[in-house]
This record gives sequence, C-alpha cells and structure tokens, in this order.
Amino acid sequence: MFGILNVYKPKGMTSHDVVSFIRRTFQMKRVGHTGTLDPDAEGVLPILMGKATKLSDLVMAEEKRYAARVRLGVVTDTDDLSGTVFETKNVAVTETELIQAVQSFAGETEQVPPMYSAIKVNGQKLYQLARKGIVTQRSPRKITVFSLDVSNFNGTSFDLAVHCSKGTYIRALCRDIGEKLGTGAAMESLLRTQSGIFCLGNSHTLEEIELAAKNGTAEQLLISPDEALSGLKLVQADEASAAKLKNGIRLRPEQLHICDFCENELFRIYSGGELLCILKVMKDGSQFVLAMDKSFY
Repeated sequence: MFGILNVYKPKGMTSHDVVSFIRRTFQMKRVGHTGTLDPDAEGVLPILMGKATKLSDLVMAEEKRYAARVRLGVVTDTDDLSGTVFETKNVAVTETELIQAVQSFAGETEQVPPMYSAIKVNGQKLYQLARKGIVTQRSPRKITVFSLDVSNFNGTSFDLAVHCSKGTYIRALCRDIGEKLGTGAAMESLLRTQSGIFCLGNSHTLEEIELAAKNGTAEQLLISPDEALSGLKLVQADEASAAKLKNGIRLRPEQLHICDFCENELFRIYSGGELLCILKVMKDGSQFVLAMDKSFY
C-alpha cells in the first residue's frame, strides 16, 4: 500500500496507538503518523502507508484547524483538564474582553510549549521529565495563528476555533489566553478538524478501516501522494532523464524543461505515469541543480 489514510482518531488513544492498530490491521511495518494528537483529543490524523512515510515532513508542514472548548478560572500542570489542578481563580470577564484577549494572539508570535509534550530536551521527551516532577526551561517557538474565533461563551467557558501553522499547541494557546486575562485557563476538549487537505469529511473511523481491510477494499480509502502533493509543480521526465535520476545523477532545471523556479523549491517528478521522486532546486556554485529530496523507486 502506498498512500495516506485519513484516520479519525478517537478519544482515549495515543497517536502511536493508532499507528500500532494500522500496522496490525494491515500487517505492515512501514506506517507513521503526521503530528501527535493528545490521548484526550480526537479528529483528523493522517497516517502514512508504505513509501508514503517519506512524505512525513511535507504533510506535517501543512496548516491545521482545530475546535477547542476552553475553561477559564483553572490552571493545571498539563494545560488541559486531564492534568492536576494547582490553582483556581475567580472569573469576571466580559465577552468583549475575552474576544480582545483572544485576538491578541493572532498573527506571527512565539509560544512556549507545554511541559507535557513530545518535544525533546537533551535527548529526553518533556512529558517524561514532567512525569518525574521535573520542570525544565523551554525555548519559545515561532508559530503563526491565521485566525481565532470565539463562540458560546457562558461566563466561564467558550468554544475556540483556531487556524494555525504547524507546531502550534492549542493547550498552550488556552493557557496563554488565561494568563492574558488574569484568570488562568485550561483546555476542556480538542477536535482537529483539518490538516492540509485532510479534513473531517474525508476521514475514516478505525471500525471503517478494519472493515475495509477485511473486505479487501482498504486501498479505496487511501488518498494518493498525487493528491497530497498537489501544491507542488508537476514535471514529466523522459526515460533518459529518469534513468539518470535513478543512478544518482543531478540534473539542471533546464534539462527537465523547468524554466520558472526559485531556490529550495520542490518539484514532483513523474516518469511513465508514476511518481518517481521529489527534487529540490539547490545552488551549486554559479548554477542551479536539482537535488534529490525523496525517491519512490
């Protein structure tokens, strides 16, 4: 199998649990996910199958959309309600004040990741340190929040729709909103509604996937690399050029009739109707060359 399964991750499972389920269901080792969802979170989790695991960085780099429920007046060690509450505060916030605080986080900003996250510090994941009671300094990370929308505010809780770049922690965003308001805040629930081209509408439950595997129709659920890479320009390579690429020979853009390009741009290369590789435009001295980024042959 060569493609991407858009899985609807249920609550109560880790992203790795979903990968293990897919491996068992299809009896294949080469499976990977494209961005961790917390066990209490649910929604879109693209799963890469076979050679498509090479696309991990490209799929993970896509923008994301989330729907969260946020509780004001509470602070936890995990920044969500699954953690230990170590502070509660009174909430006296108007909807106007809430919206103003939330909108202040739109645009390019820096975010300190939660302690309970899979980020590694000195070779150890932060959540492993947190479970030992160790809190360590975390460097802020640059993120972009494209839009934020508040709804259903009842005085202490509200719904938050987020459109953001990769690497954005919604739990941390909820925490920071609470700090801005002076009330504290923690995330009640989280639903990932979209990751790049993958959305709730074309996602599949584990039960649907398991049934398709039994019926031999699982490949019909796969989203092809063609569709996943539709944002990259397509180039057809002739037989001679394809043979050179397979032998590790770098070509110049003009040899594949590429005239319009910029440094570091990626191109998907096809030969004989099949995806051959992804090439990146690189500067080599005074000229540009096409360097191999990912191969599928």
